[in-house]
Amino acid sequence: MPKYIPYDYNQSAMVVINYLDQLQPGTFEHAIHYLIDNKFDLSIFHCKYQNEDNGRPAYDPAVLLKIILFAYSKGITSSREIQWCCETNIIFKALSCDTVPHFTTIAAFVSSSSIQIAQLFEQVLLVCHQQGLLGNELFAIDWKASPGMQNVFECR
Repeated sequence: MPKYIPYDYNQSAMVVINYLDQLQPGTFEHAIHYLIDNKFDLSIFHCKYQNEDNGRPAYDPAVLLKIILFAYSKGITSSREIQWCCETNIIFKALSCDTVPHFTTIAAFVSSSSIQIAQLFEQVLLVCHQQGLLGNELFAIDWKASPGMQNVFECR
């Protein structure tokens, strides 16, 4: 019988990973990372936090947006599944800098900012389409603003 190098799938390994290296230029995930960090004004999300003097530090909306928008691009809309992806998927780990927001944090962020997130996702998709990063994938955004929603975007 031939000899083979032994292998065992039931083992753990420590691997050194640079998260920025996982976001390769020319990929959709890199575009999300770059656009959110450098091109989009996220101030509308910052006004919801009132923890400068006291309270627990919050997840940066940029991190939440990156993982949510990437999840949406993969057809993942469940906050529990997004949390699981942050625990197990290297691209989600890179986009979140290895943080794992709880699914209730993700769900609360989405429910409190759904219109802004949908508009941002639309902008990301338009830029990525112009850059040829979408290929032949189908993306659909289905959301409706109810009458009188124009004030939703103001920080008070």
